[in-house]
Amino acid sequence: MRFRWAEDLFSQRDYRGAAKVLEEIVASATDEAGHHGLADARTLLARSYYHSAQLRRAEATARELLADDPTDGYAALLLARTLERGNRRDEAAPFRSLANALGAAA
Repeated sequence: MRFRWAEDLFSQRDYRGAAKVLEEIVASATDEAGHHGLADARTLLARSYYHSAQLRRAEATARELLADDPTDGYAALLLARTLERGNRRDEAAPFRSLANALGAAA
């Protein structure tokens, strides 16, 4: 239910509001496997950070997603875009290549 609310906030371009709700969802998860099962919430959280210009948080969250699943092409793309937006193109290049290789580049 809270995740749907966060999706609604995101679709209304209230990225900071969505991030707050998603932070609560992720923080309240007490799964012993860490963030397992929260990939959708964490991905939307990274996107919310990106769109609200919270680039350090977007980067950290995208890196966590990619660490958990190295085949997550969207996480690689999001990380590349975040680094590019922060004028860190050299750092972004390998992640852009990974996203391309995984078929997630846009």
